[in-house]
Amino acid sequence: MKEKMEEEACVIIVGCGPSGLSAAACLNQLSIPYIILEREDCYASLFKKYAYDRLHLHLAKQYCELPHLPFPASYPTFVPKDQFIQHLDHYVSHFNITPLYQRSVELANYDEDTKKWIVKAMNIVSDGIEEYRARFLILATGEASTPFIPEIEGLTTFTGEVIHSTRYKNGKPYGNMNVLVVGSGNSGMEIALDLANHGAKTSIVVRSSVHILSKQIVYLGFAMLNYFPYGMVDSFMVFLSKLAYGDQSRYGIGRPKEGPFFLKNAYGKYPIIDVGTFKKIKSGEIKVLPAIENIRGNEVVFENGESHPFDSIVFCTGFKRSTNKWLKGDDYLLDEDGITKVSYPNHWKGKNGLFCVGLSRRGLNLAGIDAQSVADEIKSLLSLKSTA
Repeated sequence: MKEKMEEEACVIIVGCGPSGLSAAACLNQLSIPYIILEREDCYASLFKKYAYDRLHLHLAKQYCELPHLPFPASYPTFVPKDQFIQHLDHYVSHFNITPLYQRSVELANYDEDTKKWIVKAMNIVSDGIEEYRARFLILATGEASTPFIPEIEGLTTFTGEVIHSTRYKNGKPYGNMNVLVVGSGNSGMEIALDLANHGAKTSIVVRSSVHILSKQIVYLGFAMLNYFPYGMVDSFMVFLSKLAYGDQSRYGIGRPKEGPFFLKNAYGKYPIIDVGTFKKIKSGEIKVLPAIENIRGNEVVFENGESHPFDSIVFCTGFKRSTNKWLKGDDYLLDEDGITKVSYPNHWKGKNGLFCVGLSRRGLNLAGIDAQSVADEIKSLLSLKSTA
């Protein structure tokens, strides 16, 4: 396997989703040269290749904008996937972002002697290892990196289709089929709705308590945060949720003791932004089930002792990150799950020129703020060097 040396760069960005694009744009605005490495064959692959058809951004567009290029005024408040991708295409063109695709990072290590980061990446096309060096390294690998399906006793015996949500497009192929959705985050809830709308006999596993809020309630909550403390806003959000949705426990869904904004900021646990799923749960069109005990052929056994046959299982169980496997020399910035462990507001800043963007579980808006903070810090450090 031939090793190829590349020219040194000022900055290396790993990852070319919205966070990596934001970092590139902010560096571009400050005339700071960079290299951006992406393991897929396109930017924003989660949206371009792995998102279901009916996806809309769950927050209003002003909370999802990337730096230095707002959404067009003609875009709806909640931007659909196709329009978001169109905007990203324009973003890449506007800032002349030219990623190196199909580069899978195998090792990133800080060299104390040269005071540079050495990044080794597999060129998936040529099967060769390429080496890059830079003074600064930005991790923009994303919260949604490698699809995760949990180990369940008997899963390998299941006789039907098993897919992760990244392979789900729409409910057309599932009409009249018994489909189990595992995972009750926003993707799971929306995919369950899509399946039911296409005539599938849909069930969803809800293991833990969740806040269910409408888009309007969330929008109001964000507006209130400009004037009131988190605790007060959380209390009001829960009050409005109870008015809108009543006693969730009647349908097998608990409500957490902590408020929705507290859970989002402390643990990255997002509230469910309801787009019609709860109405179908109330009507019985979508059945709520507890955690899975085991699987026997096409029969799924649940913790409450019930068992039901299914034709397909869609796992909406999130993602794992592999950053800790290849990033060496960092015991400060990221935890073992590839999420920043540094407290807000300095969560983006590591040591030895290491930074991260969009790894704080706070959405696109904060990723853009991270990107600008990182770019400004790098500009400041470069200015200090030039005057030294």
